[in-house]
Order: sequence, then C-alpha cells, then structure tokens
Amino acid sequence: CEIISPKHKQMAVVRLSKRAWEQLKSKEFRSYLLSTHFWGPVANWGVPMAALADMKKDCEIISPKMTVGTHTHTAMVIYSSLFMRFALRVKPRNLLLFVCHFTNFSAQSVQLGRLINYNLKKGENAV
Repeated sequence: CEIISPKHKQMAVVRLSKRAWEQLKSKEFRSYLLSTHFWGPVANWGVPMAALADMKKDCEIISPKMTVGTHTHTAMVIYSSLFMRFALRVKPRNLLLFVCHFTNFSAQSVQLGRLINYNLKKGENAV
C-alpha cells in the first residue's frame, strides 16, 4: 500500500479542477446547458422532490391538493415508468431525465404503498 503525500494529493486536485473547468468552458457543455435535454429534466425535478418531502408527512395528509385516492400515485408510477424508457431510447440518451423519473417512480411507489397500508389499517380499525 503506497502512501500519497499531501503535496501529491493537492496537485491531483488542482489537475482535476483544471480539467473540470475546461469542460465547463467548452462549447459542447454550454450548448447542453441551453438545450431541452438539460432544462426539461431540471424543470421536472419538482415532482419527485415534492413526493420525497411528502414521505415525512402523516399518511392522512399525503399531498392533499394532488392526491385523489390511489389513482394519482398509480398514474405517476406509470408516467415515470414510460418516461424512464423514453429517456434511454431518445438519441442522445438523456440520463438526467432518466434519473429524475427513476427518483419519481421510486418516491411515488413508496407513497402509493404508504397510502394503501394506511387505508387498510384504517379499514381494520373501522370494523
């Protein structure tokens, strides 16, 4: 096992920083930042972020303005499943969109499960 000196670590960080800065300044990256391949997924991140935030809430008030029974969550799971596939099939592949919809798919599935469990327990208590 070779020990790397702090000076060598610092030089590696400087080299990596320079390469990252050059990449950020490139015409290709600027073009990407101005494309729908970037801004579409960025604008779409609000949905999974809201679902992730709702995981901390009591099941009784999961997205009260958006949720009507389990149908909304089911629709969101199907919607994200379709767009995950689309993100990988479109040329060039849009991995940012894929990650956004994978996160939304996961979060909405958890919310759907929480809501189903809540309704089942609520039904047991009513009997």
